[in-house]
Parts: sequence; structure tokens; C-alpha cells
Amino acid sequence: MSHRTRPQLSVLFAATLAISLAGAVSAGFAQTIQQDPSAAVAGQAQGAAAPAVTAPTAGESQANFTAPPELPAPVDAPTPGASGNPVLPHDLSPLGMFLAADIVVKSVMIGLALASVITWAIFLVKTIELIGAKSRLNRAVRMLSAANGLADVKAALDRKAGVAAEMVAAADDEMARSEAVLDHAPASGTKERVSSLLGRIEVRAGKRMSGGTGILASIGSVGPFVGLFGTVWGIMNSFIGISKAQTTNLAIVAPGIAEALLATAIGLVAAIPAVVIYNYFARSVGGYKLILADAAAAVERLVSRDLDHRHMRRTQPHRRDGHVDASIARIG
Repeated sequence: MSHRTRPQLSVLFAATLAISLAGAVSAGFAQTIQQDPSAAVAGQAQGAAAPAVTAPTAGESQANFTAPPELPAPVDAPTPGASGNPVLPHDLSPLGMFLAADIVVKSVMIGLALASVITWAIFLVKTIELIGAKSRLNRAVRMLSAANGLADVKAALDRKAGVAAEMVAAADDEMARSEAVLDHAPASGTKERVSSLLGRIEVRAGKRMSGGTGILASIGSVGPFVGLFGTVWGIMNSFIGISKAQTTNLAIVAPGIAEALLATAIGLVAAIPAVVIYNYFARSVGGYKLILADAAAAVERLVSRDLDHRHMRRTQPHRRDGHVDASIARIG
């Protein structure tokens, strides 16, 4: 082969190699366009716009090296029921828990609140009634103890309403009904009838003064159990809400439990004062009944004294009036 042919072959080999490389680049670029056309276009634009730079030296590369930016910490996936509006209320004020409660729990709370109002109303009314009744009865007992006969107190007590006036009127009425047989029958029969009448008046007065205390006893004994019923119902609803929310997060569980326990708290608020007030009235009514017994005993003494005076006048008709009056005064 001649020297002229060797350069031609070299040129031909270089041209063939360039054409092969151009075909490979064109095929790769076409495949890139098919996979991501936008990326390919952006790559072409960036390649066209980027200026030619010289390769940095080793020192410049080490100086210009920057650490890669830190990636943000992964965010935990939200648990089911934690996003959006919660299933159970988060207003833990008493009013908020009441408004968010179930209709059954609301009914229990309203009933217990009314029971508490009734308890304090009975306390105010019965306190005023007991104070006034005891004051009037004590004055009447002092008058009965100072009198010498029914006639002395009948006129004074007729103008007043009260248990003592009722006792005196009943005794005087029985004496008037027995007037025809007083001179021919023993006085013990009249005393027994008067004692029976006074006993019935005393029982009725004590029962009338005890009115309302039975309601206090009922509230004090039933109130905690009604509140417990509301708590059980509320806890069941809370568990149902937890199952629907599919979470045991305290922010979800706590409001329902607090709402349920509010019913028990209201039950105790209604029951504890009712028990204390009931015990107070039991002692006060017991003291009032003792004063009633004193009044009945004073009226019986007056009846017995009148019967003795009548018996003395009947068995000693021939004595002088002065001697009879002196004997009567000694008996009185």
C-alpha cells in the first residue's frame, strides 16, 4: 500500500467512527424524549445556555465543596380520627359537658339539679316554720303553766291560732259534753277522753311539722344511685365514641369520661345536703314534739284541777263560801 493510500484510510476510519458516535447519541436522545419529553427539552435548553467552564483544580474543588442540605424530618402519619373534628367534645367546663352529653345523661343531670333546688327550698321553708311554731308554742306553754284553770287561758288562746289553742278548745269542749255526768260518774273517764283527744292533736301536729322531710330522705338515699346510672350510661357512650374514633388518645378519651363523672358529682351535690338537712330537721322536729308533750301535759293538769274543784264543791255544799274558796285556792 502506498503512502498516499494510508492517509485516505485514516480519514475514512475517523469519519466512520464519528458517524457511529453521532448515531448512538441520536438514539439515546430519542429514547429520552419518549420517556420524559419535558426533561429532555429542559436538558437541551440547559446545555445550550450553560457556558463552557474550565475544569477546576483539586484545590478549588475542595474549597468550593458544600455539604448537601439536610432533609426535613419525616412527619408521622396522622392516626385515624386524630385529624379533623374530634368525635367527643373537648370543652371540659360543666356547661360544655352538659351540652355535649347524651339525652339520657342530660335527663339525669336535670333531675338531680331539680332535686337539689327542692332540698334547699324545703330547708328554707321548714326552718322558718319550725322557728315560728316553737316560739308560739313556748309562749303558750308558759301561759298554761301559770293558769289555774281552763277558763283562765281559754279567752287568751281563743284569739290565737296554734296547737295550744286547739288543745285548750278540745279539752273545754269535752268538759262541756261531759257536764251532765260529771256529778254522777268518776272523773277518770273524763280525764281519759281529754287525754285521748290531746294525744291525737299532738300526733297530727308532729306529723304536720315533719312534712317534707321524707322528700329529703328520698333524695339523700336515691340521688347517688341516679348519678351513678348517668355515669354508667355516659361511660358506655364514651367507649362507643372511642371505638368509632379508633384511637386511645387521652384528648379523645378524657372528655367522655369527665362528662360521665359529672353526673355522679351532681348526684352527690344533691344527696349530701339532703342527708345533712334531714338529720337537722329530725332533731328539730323531735324538740318540737317535746314542747307539744309539755303543752298537752299542761292542759291535762288544768282539766284535772277543774274536776277536783268541781268535786269539792259538790261534796261540801254546806261549807261557807270563804272556806270553800280557801280550799280551792290550796288545791290550785
